[in-house]
Amino acid sequence: MEVKPPNTSFSASRSDTTVAEPINELPRSVLRPNTYLLLDGEWKFALDPEDKGLHERWYVRYSFDGTAHWPGSIEAHMAQAKGQNTPSTWQDKVVAWYEREFSLPNRSEPLSRSMIQLTFGACGYETRVWLNGHPLKTIEDEEIHLGEYTSFSYELPEECLRQHNRLTVRIADTMDAEIPRGKQESHVYKRGGIWYQTYTGAVRSVWLETVERNRLRSRVGVVSVVEDRLVRFSVLTRIHDPGDYTLRLQAFDLQETELLATSDYPLRLEAGQKQQRVVLDMEGAELWSPESPTRYKLVAQLIDSEGYVAQIETEFGLRKIEARGRYIYLNNKPIYLDGILYQPGTATYEEMQRHMLAMKELGCNLVRVHIAGVDPRIYNLADKLGLLLWVEVPSPHSSTTRSRQNHRAELLRMVSLISTHPSVVIWSLYNEDWGAQDIAVNPETRQYIMDMYHFMQIAYPQYLVVDNDGWHHISYEGRLKSDLLTAHLYTPDLTRWRELLGRLTAGELIGVAAFPLVVGDPFFYRRQVPLLVSEWGGFGFADYGGPNESEDRAERIRQFKEELRQHPVAGDIYTQATNIEDERNGLIDPQTGELTVPAGLLNSRNTHQITTQPTP
Repeated sequence: MEVKPPNTSFSASRSDTTVAEPINELPRSVLRPNTYLLLDGEWKFALDPEDKGLHERWYVRYSFDGTAHWPGSIEAHMAQAKGQNTPSTWQDKVVAWYEREFSLPNRSEPLSRSMIQLTFGACGYETRVWLNGHPLKTIEDEEIHLGEYTSFSYELPEECLRQHNRLTVRIADTMDAEIPRGKQESHVYKRGGIWYQTYTGAVRSVWLETVERNRLRSRVGVVSVVEDRLVRFSVLTRIHDPGDYTLRLQAFDLQETELLATSDYPLRLEAGQKQQRVVLDMEGAELWSPESPTRYKLVAQLIDSEGYVAQIETEFGLRKIEARGRYIYLNNKPIYLDGILYQPGTATYEEMQRHMLAMKELGCNLVRVHIAGVDPRIYNLADKLGLLLWVEVPSPHSSTTRSRQNHRAELLRMVSLISTHPSVVIWSLYNEDWGAQDIAVNPETRQYIMDMYHFMQIAYPQYLVVDNDGWHHISYEGRLKSDLLTAHLYTPDLTRWRELLGRLTAGELIGVAAFPLVVGDPFFYRRQVPLLVSEWGGFGFADYGGPNESEDRAERIRQFKEELRQHPVAGDIYTQATNIEDERNGLIDPQTGELTVPAGLLNSRNTHQITTQPTP
């Protein structure tokens, strides 16, 4: 591979985006100063409706009769194969095969130090890969990778590489309600209303890159202590040659004009992967907040005993989020969350950029990314813009032992890849009982959610965690197993809205939302946890009522926001940012990013200040 500057590939650059950032074509947020080759573009394609490709060994030799553009969904590729203009639907199981050739890139590093890695930005739900007919295993030793929201990688065996190579990919998905689906339809929830058509398969870029045999993987966790500016970094080492290494961390300003902190950490590393946490003193560093989204650059190097350096780079910020009494505190100061629900659906990366800028223009300081995985570059954008993010695990649609295992695996994949970002402050485990329908009656379901809540508290203390957003929060011995008490309130009537808010903030837990707010042991709300109205509005969506015209909708939103700020809540989240399928309640044009209501409409922070009682 020809040596290129970081973030530059051989393929033509995409069109300029709305944000002046260095072009990063790869859907990831941790970068390597290496070379890479995007494999996006035209691939050979074939559907396998009888699922006979494995038995007939299509990965060895097969005449593919179609073509498809990667990235793209199986649904779109099915429609293209049938000459249709709209995505095709399927009812049970879909299997598709993709294949393309690539020439062996030139490598500047010797084979003894480097290898070629293949990475899928996201693909699934079930993915198998062959190189020249030989099956590959992911770095985590998976012959079959499960999941469709996060990236995964393969190290290409030298003995299988040729001058001209053939890459074959089999993708399978089903309507199985036990796998994480978010709001895509399943055997339980059918397409229509708030449930969307499936969008699966080759949904993000795929690329080849040179990597070191002994290196740091592109997973960096950041936990900061704002009181003394100590930052705890978690890194993941990947070692083929056991021995003595030095981990070197360097923190710079974004322009890399000033080295702010550096430290070396000697490590004795065995073959395989190892998570390691180290601490860097950032005395004098400024804190990250929506008003001042200060970021720094981290350069992490793994240096072997001969002085050879393997390096990754990322950006980070120092911030602290905390639930304290009835308020949420950011960097030890109370903050009101003016939020909006965001469902990106099939939006492109460029469209999502426009949406994020528009949500900032609306006056939001928080975006709740609803039951979906997004391009990791969006987290970088939120870091830069100063937008707080509430992230949710795409949920299964049934509550079983297997669905909980799949849910846990998806959570671990997601959180390991985006724990660098200061913008991400809240995680939801479940939403409105989806995938946990028996939460009110099944102790096993509640125990699993409590276990994952405790796990997140210990492993990822930089986040607030919500057990089940909207209602049916879990109480154990009178203690809420959620950092926030949240409620979904939908009514188009202002008088009813005023009544619901009054009852909610007075501590009534039954009869305010669609279901009781708390299950398990008795819980007595006395403003000991922050209370959020985490969904409201929906104006324009037929099932929720309210005004359809933009001017009337804007006035109703003003009235509802004004009433919200008369009650002791810690934040609110309007539903929603853009129209998507049958939900026609957006405030932002999905394609252009233009607002359909006045700018600043959702910003209530400028007119309502938070006052707190002095700490005794």
